[in-house]
Formats: sequence, C-alpha cells, structure tokens
Amino acid sequence: MPIDAAKALAAGPRTGEISWTPKDVLLYHLGIGAGLPATDPDELRYTLESRLHVLPSFATVAGSGAPGVISGLSMPGIEVDLARVLHGGQVLTLHRPIPATGTATATSRVAAVYDKVKAAVLVLRTEAADADGPLWTNDAEIFLRGEGGFGGDRGPSARAEAPAGPPERTVERTVREDQALLYRLSGDWNPLHADPEFAKVAGFERPILHGLCTYGMTLKTVVDTLLGGDVTRVTAYRTRFAGVVYPGETLRLRMWRPSGGTVRVAVSAVDRDDAPVLADTVVEHV
Repeated sequence: MPIDAAKALAAGPRTGEISWTPKDVLLYHLGIGAGLPATDPDELRYTLESRLHVLPSFATVAGSGAPGVISGLSMPGIEVDLARVLHGGQVLTLHRPIPATGTATATSRVAAVYDKVKAAVLVLRTEAADADGPLWTNDAEIFLRGEGGFGGDRGPSARAEAPAGPPERTVERTVREDQALLYRLSGDWNPLHADPEFAKVAGFERPILHGLCTYGMTLKTVVDTLLGGDVTRVTAYRTRFAGVVYPGETLRLRMWRPSGGTVRVAVSAVDRDDAPVLADTVVEHV
C-alpha cells in the first residue's frame, strides 16, 4: 500500500538546521516576478540588498525548501510517484518578521492524512524557530492522485463563502516564460515544472508553474497594493490551489477587504477565460 496513514502519523519528526542569506531572499523575490520595473524604488525593496525586506512567503523555500514538500514525500509510510503529486493548498502562520539573514531549526512531520477516495491528502507541517523563538509554521497540503481508498478520515471539506460585492482592487500580473525555471532554483526541483516529457506523463500539455510561485506572486501583490508595501504587517496567509498556471499566462487578482485585518483574494488565468487558479485565499494582517 503506497500510503500507510498510521505509520506516517506515528513517525517521529525530522529536525534539521536551515539557513539563508540575502542572496537566497533576492533569488526568491526574482523567482516570483519582483524587479519590474528594475529601478522602481518599491521593487528595490525586494531586489537590492541594502534595502531588503523579506516577503513572508519566503518561509516556504527558506533553507532551499528543506525540509519541504519533496523531502516530506519520503517520510515513513509514504511511497508515491511524483507524477501523481499536486500541491493542494498552503497555510502559513508568521510569528514575527523573517530576517534577511538567518539560521533556524526546522521540525517537519506529517500532521494529517486524509482519504478522499480517489486521492489522498497529506498535511506536511514544518515549524521553524531560531535563538529568539518561533519564526513560522508552514502547512503544505499535498494531493496524491490515485492514492485514496484506504478507509481513512476524509478530513475537512467546507469551502469559504465567496466574497460579497465587487472587488476593491483588480490587478493583472503576467508570468514570464522562464519563471518556473528561475523559481525552481529556490529548492523545488520537481521536473513537472521544467521537463515537457515529464509534464505530459503527468497529464499536462507542457510544464506548469509551481503553485508556491503563484502563492508568492499573490502575496506580493496584496502587500504592494493594499498594505503599503509593508511585509511586516502580514500575520498569516492561506490558499487552496484550484488550478494550474502555465508560464507566459496573465493572472487576474481580485481583492476584497471584508474586515480591517483580512484581505480575500481570487486569482484566475486571463488567457483561459478566467479559469480559477487560487481559491479560498486569505491574507491576515495588522
């Protein structure tokens, strides 16, 4: 059986030291599309080390993404084909701003295994802390096609209600043709994002963009558009990956502020009749 839920949940956590430098942060920011226009003062906060601040979604790749999604798929009780793996969702909680240079202890474990009958869903939780205390908690929800039906808990299924009324802001962002190739240098080497033949085996017409790249692009847009460019205001960020993005496409981001500390976002692919890309997306802030 590829998924042994009891064994996966009972396995001890994996703990290791991760570290990052401004170079890693700069590469991540470039990978999610920062730096256009190159001399824009607002963009230089993401691309120039002397002004650098860290977008909170960098937590998903800090330490080259390990322990991360790919390493998590080698946990005890889990044996899967990468061609069947899709990133289903991501939940990030920030305990304080991320420094541009850092060393932390990352503890990773399987927090939940859900049986969706036609698929299994793993929740891989990584908690990072440095000498000053907790930094962030990351939950990656991994969708494993064809691995369900083992009689486990179906897990939560409720979807958030769609935001009411027209969006406060609508922004379009174009994904560069080479963006997946650049983003993968931050740690996610899955060939699904680079190799056309592998992508076809996985059921896609061509390589797709990393879901976490779209995730980072979206948070940057919210911070720049509604939070005055202040990354330290973000306290939590979650999304469900509702569809794929192909490099070269244009994304449409619609943003609502239903309350003072919450931004709701819907992201769609303009080139494919506004096909949903990110759903149930919430940025919490101060």
